[in-house]
Amino acid sequence: MIAALFQKKLLALQNNLLSFAIILTSNRDDAYDLLQDTVLKALDNKDKYMDNTNFKGWVFTIMRNIFINNYRRAARAQTVVDTTDDLYHLNLPQDSGIASPEHSYAVTEINEAINGFSDDYRIPFSMHLAGYRYAEIAKHMNLPVGTIKSRIYYARQRLRRQLGDYRSV
Repeated sequence: MIAALFQKKLLALQNNLLSFAIILTSNRDDAYDLLQDTVLKALDNKDKYMDNTNFKGWVFTIMRNIFINNYRRAARAQTVVDTTDDLYHLNLPQDSGIASPEHSYAVTEINEAINGFSDDYRIPFSMHLAGYRYAEIAKHMNLPVGTIKSRIYYARQRLRRQLGDYRSV
C-alpha cells in the first residue's frame, strides 16, 4: 500500500480509534496518549501491513495490544520483590504499610486478641481467615455449618468490640 493511501486510511479511523481508546482507558487524557502510541506504531509498521488484510481490524488490534502491554507494565511496577528470609511480604503492593511500626503493633494486638478466644471460636475463625470455606471448617470440627457460621460471626463481633479504637484508623 502506498504511503499516502495508508495515512489517509489511518486519519479516517481517528474518531473510531479515540472512542475505542476512551472505552479502554476510561480517561480522556490516557485515551489521547493511547491513540498517539497506536498511530505511531502503525506508521512505524506500515511495511508489515498486507494489502488484503482488514486495515481497521489491524489498527484496532495494535491499540488493544498497546493497552494490554501498558496495563501489564503498570501492574508489574506495583509489585514488590520480597527479600525477607521467610518470604512473608511476597508480592504485596508497595503502599501496603506492612513495614510500618504501627501495623506491626496492630497485627500483634489482633493476634493476641484472637488467641484469647476459646478453641470453639478461635479455631473456626482462624481457619476462616486462612481461606477455608464454611463446609471445610464444619467437616474438620465435626459440627454443622450453621454453628460454624455463628461462631465466626460472634468471634468477629468480639474482635470488633476489643479493637474498637482501630475503627478510625
